[in-house]
Amino acid sequence: MGDDLGDEWWQHEYKSDASEVEEEETEQKKKPAEKTKTKPEKRKIVTEKPAKAKKKKNNEQNEQTIPPRKETRDEKSAKPPKKRKKKKTITDVLATSEPKPGCPADLQDLVTQYFKDKRSVIEQEELKVQDSFFLSSNDLTHTLSSYLKQIAPKWAKIQKQHTEKSSVVLLVVCSSALRTIELIKQLTSFKGEAKAVKLFAKHIKIEEQVKLLQKGISHIGVGTPGRISALIEREGLSLQALRYLVLDWNWRDQKLRRIVDIPEIKQDLMKLLESGVLARCKEDKVKIGLF
Repeated sequence: MGDDLGDEWWQHEYKSDASEVEEEETEQKKKPAEKTKTKPEKRKIVTEKPAKAKKKKNNEQNEQTIPPRKETRDEKSAKPPKKRKKKKTITDVLATSEPKPGCPADLQDLVTQYFKDKRSVIEQEELKVQDSFFLSSNDLTHTLSSYLKQIAPKWAKIQKQHTEKSSVVLLVVCSSALRTIELIKQLTSFKGEAKAVKLFAKHIKIEEQVKLLQKGISHIGVGTPGRISALIEREGLSLQALRYLVLDWNWRDQKLRRIVDIPEIKQDLMKLLESGVLARCKEDKVKIGLF
């Protein structure tokens, strides 16, 4: 007991407290050291991510800047050419459809549609084609001679009574000069002693035709609507003696086109009807036949 009391006990306590303080300081020094070790590791991770992003951006920019590879001529020629869809022509449509004989309604609709946007309402009414204007139509069984015999049974008497110059009794309208010559040849069994004249523009001057019509009496005129209209305008051809107007309606050319399927000829035909034919029809002096 004496030994214990003899020790300086307050020194031991002070030492223990001092050692504890030293230990705490060493621990605190270790902690920031540990923190400093971990911080660079976090920085490394942070710096790596944007580096990857930059690589991606660079790759995207490279892909955008690289131009697409152009095809060579050999590659283009090796590819089969694209087929273009062909537009259907009048010939294609008519080739697949069965021919139907023309009827008065066809001409009536044609005149109505043609003058719809070109004339006033009053003018359209004056140009209206009525059912009473028509003769019987060809049913595709007649030749020109047999058809004319049907619509003009008293032709022999009519041709004898005709004495006017620069006028005809029968007018046949077709689409071309070659068709005109063909139709005149078909008239042999019908015309008898009647005189037929060619009224087309090919190789024939209009002045020569005017002189021919003035020189003698002609009974039948066969020609194209353009030249016939021009002769009427020049007063080289008169409609005073006209009684029959026959349109070569059902005939088709090499391209299967009718007289009304060719825009230029259709325009000339409408001009011919407008030039006085329809007015004579209203007076019941002219009849229209569709051959």
